[in-house]
Order: sequence, then structure tokens, then C-alpha cells
Amino acid sequence: MKIETQLAADNNIMHFFTESGFPVTGSVEFADAKSLRRSPLAENIFDLGDIASIVITPDCLSVTKGENADWDSLKPQILAEIMDCLTKGEAPVTAPKEDKNEKEGVVRNIIGLIDARIRPAIRNDGGDIVFRGFQNGIVYVELKGKCVGCPYSQRTLKDGVERLLKTYVGEVVAVEKYED
Repeated sequence: MKIETQLAADNNIMHFFTESGFPVTGSVEFADAKSLRRSPLAENIFDLGDIASIVITPDCLSVTKGENADWDSLKPQILAEIMDCLTKGEAPVTAPKEDKNEKEGVVRNIIGLIDARIRPAIRNDGGDIVFRGFQNGIVYVELKGKCVGCPYSQRTLKDGVERLLKTYVGEVVAVEKYED
């Protein structure tokens, strides 16, 4: 297996490129003990000592070393860890396990905000809003009453409901109209 390296403009960062890339979706950063639980590869590299962070993308693995670390000693060890992981066919990043209790807490927060802050404002205009679900960061709501067919309903959804929920519930990435 061929692995190429490239020192970044910041001499504390080195990129590691494999011919086939890394089997990950998007970019995943590891900078603390909690995040390391998702990557045996990152954990093994951190165990080498004086590693500040690791970023794994489909194209490369980037390692940021501490100021006192030396690439001459770290580089061969990191190469060995990458080769070991990929030749065994191990995933460099494991999928996060969704904590059911955590998701239930997020849903309770969303429903609480809708009931306390959003629903009263929409009811003042003769409409209503009903929570229909939360999946992959997207909140699904159904608008009722005068909101149905209102030319401003999409604006209410995005500028009002989505902005408020994203502000107070970090897990929310978007709000969409519920479709049967």
C-alpha cells in the first residue's frame, strides 16, 4: 500500500494520502478523548504522544502535532498505524451510536419550544403548528388553520420557526413542512 505525505504550510500539520483514500463520509475531526471513541485509528495515533488533533476526510488524514513533537519520529509510526488499519480492512471511523435518551431529550426540547414560544404567535394569526417528527437533524412540522395556503407560511417556517429552533436546540439543522 502506497501512502504519500505532505507537510502543510503550518509545519505542525502533515497530510497522509492513500491511493484509495479513506472510507469516510465528509470530514471528521478528533481533538478530545470523547471523539476518539469513534475511531480506533485516531486513538492509536493519539497514543503515540504529543498529537493535538486528527482530521480524516475521504481524500486524506491530517495530523496536527504538538509544538515539542518531531515528525522524524512520529511520521513512521503514523504511517504504520494507517497501514495496519487499512490492510486489516478496519473502518477508520465508526458510526456514532444514537443514544435513544438523548434523542428523546432533543424532541422534548423541540416540542417545549414549539408549545411555549412558537404556537402562541402562530395562533394569534389564526393558524396552528403541530410537531410531526425529528430525523437526521430535520424537524418536521405541520401548519394548520389560516397558515395553510398563506403566502407567508414558508417565510414563517424558515425565518421564524427554523431560526428559533436552531438557536436553542443545537441538533436542529433545518425545519421542513410535514408531507403525508
